[in-house]
Amino acid sequence: MTAIEQTEAARPRGTRLPRRARRNQLLGAAQEVFVAQGYHAAAMDDIAERAGVSKPVLYQHFPGKLDLYLALLDQHCEALIQSVRNALASTTDNKQRVRATMDAYFAYVEDDGGAFRLVFESDLTNEPAVRERVDKVTNECAEAICDVIAEDTGLSRAESMLLASGLGGLAQVVARAWLHSDRSVPRDEAVQLLASLAWRGIAGFPLHGNEQQQH
Repeated sequence: MTAIEQTEAARPRGTRLPRRARRNQLLGAAQEVFVAQGYHAAAMDDIAERAGVSKPVLYQHFPGKLDLYLALLDQHCEALIQSVRNALASTTDNKQRVRATMDAYFAYVEDDGGAFRLVFESDLTNEPAVRERVDKVTNECAEAICDVIAEDTGLSRAESMLLASGLGGLAQVVARAWLHSDRSVPRDEAVQLLASLAWRGIAGFPLHGNEQQQH
C-alpha cells in the first residue's frame, strides 16, 4: 500500500495508528498537497487537514514543512534509483536493458501520485538540502548506467559517465514531455521510440573484446 493509499484509508480524524503507519499517512497527505500546490504555497494546516489530524500530531512526526518535503524526496529519489538499477539488472541483453531503463523513467513520471514533480519540477531547488537530493538521484542513476557501459565497452569511467548522463537525461526529459503532452502517444510506443533512438547511439560503441556490438 502506498503512502497516499494509507492516507485515504486513515483519513477520519482521531483514529489512532501505529507510529510508522501514521508517518506514512502524513507523508501521503503531504505529497498530495505539495504536488497540487508546490512547496511555497503549501501550509502545514493544509497537510494536517488533508491527513485528518491536528497540527500537534503532525509536528510530533515532522518538526517543520521542510522536514516533510525532504522525507518525501528521500523516499521518491530512492524509488527511482532502485527502479533504474532493477531495469539494468533485469537482462543481460543490452538492447533490452536500454528499453527497460527508458521504461523505468516513464513508469516513474506516470505514477498517479505525481511524486516526480517533487524531484524534477520542484520550486525549492535553491534550498541546498533539496538540491543535494535532486543531484543525488541524477548522479546515482547515471552511475548505475555508467557501470554497465564501462564494463561492456571498455571505455574509461569518465567517458562512460558522460554517456550515462546523456542517456539518463534523455529518458527523464522525454518522459516528462510525454506526460505533459497528455500521453498522446501510448506509453509502450513512446518507450520504444526513445529506446530505438538511444540504442542507435549506444550500439555504436563495440562490446569490450568484440569488434562490433551485438544486436
